Amino acid sequence: MAGQPITLGVMGGGQLGRMFVHAAQAMGYFTAVLDPDPQSPAGRVSHTHIQTDYLDPAGLQQLAQCCAAITTEFENVPAPALRQLALSRPVAPGADAVAIAQDRAQEKAHFVRCGVPCAPYAVIDNAAQLEQALSQNLLPGILKTARLGYDGKGQMRVADAPALRTAWAALKQAPCVLEKMLPLALECSVILARGADGTVVNFPVQRNLHRDGILAVTQVYEGHLPAGLAAQAIDCARSIAQGLNYVGVMCTEFFVLQDGSLIVNEIAPRPHNSGHYSLDACDQSQFDLQVRSLAGLPLTMPRQHSPAIMLNLLGDIWLDAHNAPRTPDWPAVLALPGTHLHLYGKTQARKARKMGHLNVTGVSISQVRQTALKAALILGIEAF
Repeated sequence: MAGQPITLGVMGGGQLGRMFVHAAQAMGYFTAVLDPDPQSPAGRVSHTHIQTDYLDPAGLQQLAQCCAAITTEFENVPAPALRQLALSRPVAPGADAVAIAQDRAQEKAHFVRCGVPCAPYAVIDNAAQLEQALSQNLLPGILKTARLGYDGKGQMRVADAPALRTAWAALKQAPCVLEKMLPLALECSVILARGADGTVVNFPVQRNLHRDGILAVTQVYEGHLPAGLAAQAIDCARSIAQGLNYVGVMCTEFFVLQDGSLIVNEIAPRPHNSGHYSLDACDQSQFDLQVRSLAGLPLTMPRQHSPAIMLNLLGDIWLDAHNAPRTPDWPAVLALPGTHLHLYGKTQARKARKMGHLNVTGVSISQVRQTALKAALILGIEAF
């Protein structure tokens, strides 16, 4: 790009913002990050870091003034802030789409409108709705707060009516969604990018393993899921994005039931952990597509050139059995062929905190699996 570089902005300064910033800078853009944390991973590598609250009028005005277009890096950016920014700059994804993703009740209703199967559910906003839910054959189930839930937070399993009442009280009678528990076989996800012109491209379907509500392992290679199931997941994800008139990168998470059927779990209006493998296994990463969709550049279908496994690196591996700090044995890990280490620049490790990820690629599925299992053993991560 000749002349004065264009600046792209991002609301949020976490690791997803950091990787967006790296991708934008690689394509010649300047970047601006709005995040209140002076040590935010994205803010520390961006050209501009606006250290204000997400609803601060002055901060939003500064971001709008210096940016040609603005995106988000986590789903709980206040939708009103995005609406304010959109008065003067393109914002992708838009506030309406983000607002739906922020509220489980609205999200479920959108799935129903799109004809995408989801678990049977009931919305619980008050005591009368709780009692009504008890007659809907949803127990045992999972009670989830309608807002501000992620990585398993704000969720409680409930086996019967007394447990449901107790759980709702424990959640401070916040608006909730009660979902019927179904016999799950596995989890998968689809990451796509949609442009303002309606063009949609997607990555291969990712097979995911969660532990304690947090993504632990993603596997992406030929044959890891039945072809028909993968095609159905892609069609569902595209329908959801189309129904939202979505612009940007979006992840749709699915459950595969023991009978082989597919149901949607939730959407994330941003890049996603399960797409991190694309940094090393594809000719474009999910962050490259985030830049392209935001800047109005052509979207081309990404190509996976290597089988891949991603290991999520939580703060636990920086702590020994006595919770004393330690440094993982990176030399031993990086001595393994096809390992790609991505650390997020966070200075303090805590249990369950996402500190980085390890991508493993190779020429064959067996080689990638063997290497990933060796790396997991070195790092003290449970095998898969």
